[in-house]
Amino acid sequence: MTEVVLHIYDVTNSGSDKTNSTIVQINKIFKDGIGLGGIFHSAVQVYGDEEWSFGFCEQGSGVFSCPSGKNPMYTYRESMVLGRTNFSIFKVNQILRELSREWPGSSYDLLSKNCNHFCDEFCERLGVQKLPGWVNRFANAGDAAIEIAENTAVRLRQAKTEIVSASKVAYRFLVGVTSGSSGSSDSPGNSNRGTPRFQAAWFKNLITTGAKPSSSSEIETQDGNVLQQHRQQNSTRTVRQNSQDSERPLRQSFQDSEQPLQQNSQDSEQPLRQNSWHEI
Repeated sequence: MTEVVLHIYDVTNSGSDKTNSTIVQINKIFKDGIGLGGIFHSAVQVYGDEEWSFGFCEQGSGVFSCPSGKNPMYTYRESMVLGRTNFSIFKVNQILRELSREWPGSSYDLLSKNCNHFCDEFCERLGVQKLPGWVNRFANAGDAAIEIAENTAVRLRQAKTEIVSASKVAYRFLVGVTSGSSGSSDSPGNSNRGTPRFQAAWFKNLITTGAKPSSSSEIETQDGNVLQQHRQQNSTRTVRQNSQDSERPLRQSFQDSEQPLQQNSQDSEQPLRQNSWHEI
């Protein structure tokens, strides 16, 4: 069992003394004065005098070591004990070999995969507590801000697509209403039926099956069929009425002609009856 020590540095490798001095002042204000955090480099020491950290390189692993507290690229700040690991030196070396393969130098990212992220994972595998939040707070905040911006951009693109789709549907609807109105205005009898019929059919299809609006030609065809059926019914009624009207004078004339015949028959029978009685 051995101690796991975290070494923390101010990041002063910009190549400009003015910039490096500004970073040191920022760290003093935000970490020492407010306790919020700053711009820091970190490394982990376990078994021996070497500390282990992670940085950028074009080829190979980004995991490297140097004497504890003496990294020449940064300005040493402080150190703290994170706990004690139960792993042997053999097991610790095995963990370091695994991390060396998993953390290539080309994968380094200032906000999402930096030296502090590496130390966090190393400490987790050693079974000790992770880094204090203030060590990598600025990087985490920057990474979260980028993620929020990306999500916002995706949502804006989705909203734009939905707006365009809705606009197309509205345009098609208005075009259909206009064509339906112009088609129905040609016939005076259907002038008040074109647009409501079209709207009712369109909304019914939209609610039930999501079908597209019927075209104006289909609506005109349906109206023509209904009008033709109505005309056929009227013509049938007219024929029946004419037939009944023509039958009435024939019946009346037949009845009138029957009455004189019956009267003449009766008058001729009376002399015959009288003569027959006289003869008897």
